[in-house]
Amino acid sequence: MKPKVDHFLDLRGAIPPISLLKVTQVFREMKPNEVLEILGRDPDTRIDMFKILPEFCYDLITIEELGPDASYRVQMKKKTDIRNR
Repeated sequence: MKPKVDHFLDLRGAIPPISLLKVTQVFREMKPNEVLEILGRDPDTRIDMFKILPEFCYDLITIEELGPDASYRVQMKKKTDIRNR
């Protein structure tokens, strides 16, 4: 069963620095236990988003490849409120 998605970002075609900024902005506004789904194409953004978000603040639900155009889907659930850290 797929988790209910509370926040959605489609970053396909977005410039990588802007993509990372959007991820951090949305993640800061999320409440604990909310799920963020991200669609993207840039492999560097996929790697870098895990570098900018502290490991203690999310549970990774899934990372999946979507097709031959190198698109991917990432779902993560916020564990703690990082605004207070």
